[in-house]
Amino acid sequence: MPELPEVETVRRGLTPAMQGRRIERVEQNRPNLRFPFPDRFVERLQGQVVERLDRRAKYLLIRLSGGETLLSHLGMSGRFTIETGDAIPRPELIHASPANPKHDHAVLYLQGDVVIRYNDPRRFGFMTLFDSEDEDEVSFLADLGPEPNSNEFSSVVLGAALRGKKAPIKMALLDQRVVAGLGNIYVCEALHRSGISPRRESRTIPGTRAERLAVAVRDVINEAIEAGGSSLKDFASTDGALGYFQHRFRVYGREGDACVTEGCDGEIKRIVQSARSTFYCSKCQR
Repeated sequence: MPELPEVETVRRGLTPAMQGRRIERVEQNRPNLRFPFPDRFVERLQGQVVERLDRRAKYLLIRLSGGETLLSHLGMSGRFTIETGDAIPRPELIHASPANPKHDHAVLYLQGDVVIRYNDPRRFGFMTLFDSEDEDEVSFLADLGPEPNSNEFSSVVLGAALRGKKAPIKMALLDQRVVAGLGNIYVCEALHRSGISPRRESRTIPGTRAERLAVAVRDVINEAIEAGGSSLKDFASTDGALGYFQHRFRVYGREGDACVTEGCDGEIKRIVQSARSTFYCSKCQR
């Protein structure tokens, strides 16, 4: 499932194509994705001007001139693509498999001959609309923790969120109320960089370990955004290009490989925690 860096990559790709443009026509090609489309979905979007695109955690937020926000979650296989009259992505830029048009579940036609397609073969993604002024009450957003690359995130904030928790730190970091937007890949990578075992109880983290971990989380997220995210299975950016942070993985998906930490002769292992694969080095992660 796309994590924060992948959704941020999508936001940055869509912004120049959508911001400031009027939505002239909308096609809704099925009644539902993971959840039903909002009531009067087409009617509420048509005629609106896209004021800006934001992101919160793993959610894309498209702000509309009429005072509503279109929230989108990509799920497992959701993908936005951009078509323009004279700037369809060149074949040499497209590294991902082309999307099958039969899975184009929502299509936005914007002024200036711009077409935005939402394609989702597995239909685990979803879209909803809400009044922008009521954002704090939207269930998907109400209890989210701080963004890991924001000024609101620090070792002090992280330590406070973990204090007293017995859950393994790996699972605590996947709790969106602790830090927003983190998923399995980047938690594994951050824990390895900080030298912290994924099995360690969260209540032992506040203090020096929290300082190392907060830095590692921020660095991993920023580096992944710079790299355009990680392309595993379904993810591709809006022009079809794959992210390449997966080429920098230290542990994720590298079971049996030698640990890359300087001076460590350990081997990357895989365990299962709450039905998710965890990759780590048992020698340098304590």
